[in-house]
Amino acid sequence: MKTWMLGLALIVGAAHAAPLKPVRAVEGITEYRLPNGLQVLLAPDASKPSTTVNMTYRVGSKHENYGETGMAHLLEHLIFKGTPTHRYVMAEFAKRGFDFNGTTWTDRTNYFASFAANPENLKWYLGWQADAMVNSYIARRDLDTEMTVVRNEMEMGENSPGTIVFERLLGLMYQWHNYGKSPIGARTDVEQVDIQRLQAFYRQYYQPDNATLIVTGKFEPAQTLAWIEASFGKLKKPVRQLPKLYTLDPVQDGEREVVVRRKGGTPSATAGYHVPPAAHPDYAAVELLTGILGEAPTGRLHQRLVEQQRVAASVSAFSTAFAEPGVLLFGADAQPGADPQPLSKALVQVLESVATEPISEQELERARTRWLNRWDKLFGDPQQVGNALSEAIAAGDWRLFFLVRDRVKQMPLAEVQRVATERLLPANRSLALYVPTELPQRPPKPETVNVAAQLDTFKPANAAAAVAAFDTAPLAIEAKVQRLQLPSGARLALLPKPTRGGLVQARLQLRFGDADSLRGRRSVSDLLAALLDEGTQTLDRAALRDRMDALKMELQVGAGGDSVILAWSTTREHAAAAAQLALQMLREPRLDAAVFEEQRNVALAGLDAAKSEPEQLAPNLLEQLRRQFPAGDARNTRPFDEVGPALKAVTLEQVRAFHRRHYGADQLRLALVGDFDAAAVQAAVTPLLNDWRAELPPQRLTRPWAELPAAEKTIATPDKQNAMGVVALSLPVKEGDAEFVPLMLANYILAENTDSRLWSRIREREGLSYGTFGSIDWNAHEPHSVWEFGAIFAPQNRPRVEKALREEFERAAKDGFSAQELTNAKRALLAARALARAQDGGLAGALQSQADLGRTMQRSAEVDAELQAATLEQVNAAVRKYLKTAAMQFVWAGDFK
Repeated sequence: MKTWMLGLALIVGAAHAAPLKPVRAVEGITEYRLPNGLQVLLAPDASKPSTTVNMTYRVGSKHENYGETGMAHLLEHLIFKGTPTHRYVMAEFAKRGFDFNGTTWTDRTNYFASFAANPENLKWYLGWQADAMVNSYIARRDLDTEMTVVRNEMEMGENSPGTIVFERLLGLMYQWHNYGKSPIGARTDVEQVDIQRLQAFYRQYYQPDNATLIVTGKFEPAQTLAWIEASFGKLKKPVRQLPKLYTLDPVQDGEREVVVRRKGGTPSATAGYHVPPAAHPDYAAVELLTGILGEAPTGRLHQRLVEQQRVAASVSAFSTAFAEPGVLLFGADAQPGADPQPLSKALVQVLESVATEPISEQELERARTRWLNRWDKLFGDPQQVGNALSEAIAAGDWRLFFLVRDRVKQMPLAEVQRVATERLLPANRSLALYVPTELPQRPPKPETVNVAAQLDTFKPANAAAAVAAFDTAPLAIEAKVQRLQLPSGARLALLPKPTRGGLVQARLQLRFGDADSLRGRRSVSDLLAALLDEGTQTLDRAALRDRMDALKMELQVGAGGDSVILAWSTTREHAAAAAQLALQMLREPRLDAAVFEEQRNVALAGLDAAKSEPEQLAPNLLEQLRRQFPAGDARNTRPFDEVGPALKAVTLEQVRAFHRRHYGADQLRLALVGDFDAAAVQAAVTPLLNDWRAELPPQRLTRPWAELPAAEKTIATPDKQNAMGVVALSLPVKEGDAEFVPLMLANYILAENTDSRLWSRIREREGLSYGTFGSIDWNAHEPHSVWEFGAIFAPQNRPRVEKALREEFERAAKDGFSAQELTNAKRALLAARALARAQDGGLAGALQSQADLGRTMQRSAEVDAELQAATLEQVNAAVRKYLKTAAMQFVWAGDFK
C-alpha cells in the first residue's frame, strides 16, 4: 500500500444526523448521516460507466502516541488481511477486476476501489467495508507476515532522496506536532509494535462515527442507500469518546537548516514555510502562490533560477492542505555534481524578495486560471472527485473542496501579496539541502542496552564510613568555631567537622574602596573580578585550571559594588592548598591582555541578552526609581544603557591600577566548614594575609534612610512570552531592631513561601503566575531596609496580577494575619533556619557574614528565640505600620500590547 497520498484538494467536517435523509446537497453531492454516526456522500455521475467507493477514516499519523508511530499505516495494511467472513479480500478484488488501494496520511486513512459499474460488485464491496470496520483480524500472524512488505515500503522510501529530504524537512519544521513525523513510522516502533496496542488503536478509530463513505460515478442512489443501511446500519454507535488533539507548534523564531547526505540523486535545495490550515481564509492565497512562484515555465523560480541564472535544472512547489497549520514548500534541483549552497541562496532570494518585488496582476491571473482549470478537470472525473473529497474531509469538511475553489476565484491581489509578505520570511524559513555523497559517513546505529546485563559484573566499592551526627543548634555550632583576627585586619572563621567524602566548603569576601574612590569604577572592578580565576602570576589560565582540578577545587566568583566573593569546595587533603590558591588568585592575578578582551566581550554579550529580558529589565528599572546616590556611585545599580559604554571604555591598565590600589586583606573575611585541619589551613593562609594591605584602606559604604517617592513604570519587551512585575517598599528598620523579627514573620506569611497569601491567591487559586516571591533586604547598619515583591506571569494577566497584589497588601495592612498563620510561619522559619545551618555551603556563608559584622552564632540563637517569642500583636502592628501601597514603587516589564 502507498504510505501517503497528496491531492490537489483540501480538507473534515461533521454533519447533522438524519438517517437516510439528505442532510445537505452541494453541486450534485448529497450528504446523509446514519444513526450510528457514519457520514455518507453520494455523487452520482452516469457519464462514465464506472463506480468508485472511498472509505475515509479520520485517523492518521497525527493521532499516534509515543511508541506508536506507523500504527495508522500498519492498520491500513492489516485491514486487507480480512475478517472471519471475508478472509481473502485481495483475491476477491482480483476476481472482480477492482482497481484498489489504501493510503495513510497525516489526518486520515483512505481505502478506495474503482470498478466497471456493476450493482453486485458495489453491494459486495460495501458489505466488506462494513465488515472490515469492526471485524478485521488485526492478528499477530498477519502482522508477522506483512512486516516484510512494510519494511520493503520503508526501504523504498529510504532509497528515495526526495522522500528523505521531505521527511527531514518536516521533522525540522515541526517541533512538537506529529506532522513532523512520517506516516511510515519509526522502524523500531513498527518492528516492535505491541499487537494489543495496535488492536486498541483499531477499535478506537475504526468506528462509524469516525468515518465517511463516499460513492461516486455510475450507481443507482436509492438502491445504494438501501445497501449502505443494510450493511453499515447494523453497526453500533460507539460509546467511547475520541481524544481531543490540541498540540500546535509555536511561531518559528528563526531560520532552520538541515543537510542530508546520501548516495545517489541530484543536489537540491528545498525551502519550507509555515502556513495556515486548509480551512483558513488565507489558504487559498497559499495555493495560488505555489503557481505564481513555483510553476514552470511562467513561475518566478523557473524564470530566474532555470532560465536566467541557470543555477537550477528544475523547480517545484507544493502546499499541504492539512487540518492544522501546514507548510508551503519550494524545491530546486541543481545540475549533477553542483554545490547546492549557491542554489539555496538564489532560491531564498527569489522567494523572500516578494515583499520588495510585489506580485503582479498578470502573475495572479495566470496562476488562478491554471488552478481553476485543474479543479474543473478533477471535478469532471468521478474517481478523482472521491479522492479529493477524502482530502477535504481530512482537512475539516468535505465542503472545503468547493469553498477553497470559491476563495481562489475571489482572492484579490492585495490579499495574495499580504499572505506572501507575512509568510515568506527568514524567521519562518526552514531549508533542506541534499548533497549526493559517494561514501556517506555514518556513526554506529542507535541501540538499546540491557542494563541488567551490564550490571552483572559490577562490583561496588566499600561503603563510606559513617559520619557522626552534627548538632545544628546555634550555640552547639559556635562551640566548635575557631575565630581568628590577623594583624592585617583579616578575619577567619574555621569550623572543622566530619563530612561524607571529606568535603570542605569555603567562602571568602574581600571588601575594598570607599565612596569617592569607587565612583565611576564599577565596570573596572567587575572586569577585575572576572579575571581572578583566569590565571595567576605563576600559572597561566590552563595551568591554573589544571591546578584546581588537582586540588578537586570548584570555584565561583561574584562581584559587588564594593566587594568580591570567592566560594569554593574541595576535600580534606586539599583544604589548605585550595585556600592558599584562592588567595594567590586574589593577590597575584595574571591580568592577561587577550583574556581581558575576551572577558569584556563575555560581559557585553551578557548585557546585550539582558536588555530584552523582562526578568532583568524590571528589577533594573526598579533600582533606577530608588536611586538615592549621585551618578557613578558604587551603591547604585546602573541602567543597562550605561553599562555597555562603560565596559568598552575600561583599559587593562585601569584594571591593574584598581587591583594595586584597592585589593588587600584589610577587610578580608574567610570561612571554612567541613573536614579539614584548621591548624594546617591557618598556617597556609597566614603568610599570604599578614603583609597584604590595600594602598587605600576600605571604608564601608553606608546606605542611610531616605524618603523615596512612590512610582509606577512599564517597560515594553516585544515578542516575550513572559512578563514580570516587581515592587519595592523602603523600611526605616535595620536588622536587630525590635520590628526585625515581626517583619520577617510578616514577609513569610505574605509572600516568601508556597503557602503564602500571594502564592496561594495568584498562583494556586487564580492560576495567573508561574510564581510569586517576597523578601526583605536587611540593612545591618542603618535603618533602611527594602521589602521586595514580584511575580512572573503571562502579559495578558497583568491587570489581574496587579489587582491581586494591591488587594493582598491592603488586606494584610488592614486585617493583619491569623494566629494559625503565625504558628505555621514560626514553625516553618525555624525549620528553614535549622536546615540552612545543616548545609555546609550556607553555613560557611553565614560564618563569613558574621565575621564581617563582628557577630557569632549567639546572634542566630537570639533570633531563633525572638521568633519563638513573637506575638501576633507585634506582627500585625509592624504590618499596619509599614506595609503602605502608597509608598511603593511598581515596575512592569512585558509585551503588553
